[in-house]
Amino acid sequence: MNVLDEITQGQIRTDLPVLASGDTVRVSAKVVEGNRERVQVFEGTVMRLRGGGITRSITVRRIASGVGVERTFKVNSPRIEKIEVVRHGVARRAQLYFLRDRVGKAATLRERRTNS
Repeated sequence: MNVLDEITQGQIRTDLPVLASGDTVRVSAKVVEGNRERVQVFEGTVMRLRGGGITRSITVRRIASGVGVERTFKVNSPRIEKIEVVRHGVARRAQLYFLRDRVGKAATLRERRTNS
């Protein structure tokens, strides 16, 4: 194990759920406004997962006031308070860029079936 791995090992979060493309997640991120800090919740569909280890990031997309908004979050960042999975969606590919062309009900994914 090299020096960089030893440093980052203690910074990787273990309290995160298992994420996949197509999942609808609720990300609670800390936002600084002037001298105040508050928690802003961003709920949307996971479009892609990138990287591994300390550099892992997710891109979340939602429609706000009829306009598509995408935000990329560093999963291991201290600015991320928590990530909750609202529902698991069926996705047959890793990056869901085709959602950019869809609006409304067409942009929703089927829910993954559970074996229970």
